[in-house]
Amino acid sequence: MPNERVLIVDDDESVRWVLKKSLEKDGIEAVLAKDAQECFRVLEEEPIALVLMDIRMPGMSGLDALEKIKRDGRSVAVIIMTAQATMQNAIEAMRRGAYDYITKPFDLDEVNILVKKALDVRRLSQEVDTLKAEVREKYEGGLIGNTPSMQEIYKTIGRVAESDATVLIHGESGTGKELVARAIHYHSRRAGRPFVAVNSAAIPSELLESELFGHEKGSFTGAVARKIGKFEAASGGTLFLDEIGDMSLPLQGKLLRVLQEKEFERVGGTEAIRTDVRVIAATHHNLEKMVRENRFREDLFYRLNVIQMNIPPLRKRKDDIIPLTEHFLRKHQEGTGAGRKVLTPETAKILQAYDWPGNVRELENAIQRAVTLSQGDKIFPDALPPQIFKPGLGVTISFENFLEEKLADLVERLGGLEQGDIYDMVIQRVEKPLLTLVLRKTEGNQVRAASLLGINRNTLRKKIRELGIKGPFNGGDEHDDEER
Repeated sequence: MPNERVLIVDDDESVRWVLKKSLEKDGIEAVLAKDAQECFRVLEEEPIALVLMDIRMPGMSGLDALEKIKRDGRSVAVIIMTAQATMQNAIEAMRRGAYDYITKPFDLDEVNILVKKALDVRRLSQEVDTLKAEVREKYEGGLIGNTPSMQEIYKTIGRVAESDATVLIHGESGTGKELVARAIHYHSRRAGRPFVAVNSAAIPSELLESELFGHEKGSFTGAVARKIGKFEAASGGTLFLDEIGDMSLPLQGKLLRVLQEKEFERVGGTEAIRTDVRVIAATHHNLEKMVRENRFREDLFYRLNVIQMNIPPLRKRKDDIIPLTEHFLRKHQEGTGAGRKVLTPETAKILQAYDWPGNVRELENAIQRAVTLSQGDKIFPDALPPQIFKPGLGVTISFENFLEEKLADLVERLGGLEQGDIYDMVIQRVEKPLLTLVLRKTEGNQVRAASLLGINRNTLRKKIRELGIKGPFNGGDEHDDEER
């Protein structure tokens, strides 16, 4: 397979040649390098699964090269070769992360068996890692919703998962088209192979061809090394082409050929590369209208539109808003060390009233913001983005809720004190602005202000002096001096 090339690194040309011919006889593709420096260059340019490395070479030794490969985090297995079968070499090779260790002269059939075993182990390890990632994606960031429209989506995923038919997913931005594609892949026979996503709208059209099909060294300015494209990276798995409606017409033609012929060439290359990839495409555009306007190829549209799925916008499945919100609350609080935050009834009402033009993506961003800004264990409306909570919605923050939020913040910040004067501090902070606002309301009339406050005017006058409240006050009715 293209993704399972073996790199043979040895300064002896005859050894490289013999091993290459022996492996190719068993259908294993081999690439050659004469030293560690050339080995690293090949690893940058080629999809290498296994390295057969000699210990003694000019420049960097095989053991040091092995250590660098592991330190760089490359997912390649390494088998060390040496003519010096010492205990020290064997121990050191395994200590530095070698898959195995063989001595020269070796039996070529045994080498081939060992190489196949190493490739099988690596492949199984990758499949386990991929499955773990897919499971995590499915249960931690997967599709959520129990509305009838979402139930239909789940049914369709179940029907199409086992086939290799291309799927075209329609939906507004932020509705979760990639999550649907991932769910299809996860439930298919390709689940253990890669899921590779490409956003056609996010990559300049002149670079998208190279991104999809790869390129050869020197094929264009800046192509300093060979690059593997997404079709090769997704070998055996699923390639998700997001925003397919933004792809240029010339590139649409090349994509159509790949879908029909199951092969392609890298940019600047002549070698036909076979591909076994399931393609799932998605768009927020009306492709049928684009076909009529000659902005999208009709033949490609029909080739992609074997199975069509339509993802409803969030405003058309509002019963899913609160379950989605609960999911995002758990997601963005996990690992923060903060207590569990909950929505107030007013906040929930606002979330359900809003139309969500950015759909599920906008909802997640709003909840992440609210979790970050909320100090206590309750999420009040003013923690939501301003375009969601604004005057005129018909929902306000109650005075009690507002006060509770501010007091919770104060208590949280003073919680480490052994003792304090929180009570007096709160009373002083509330008293001065309250008296000032009431006096402003009564235009400085202390009698009317005292009456509104429910206190004696002499008490009010004393508070004005103690708190240093400034303003053009008048005495009002001199006869209202009795204590209430």
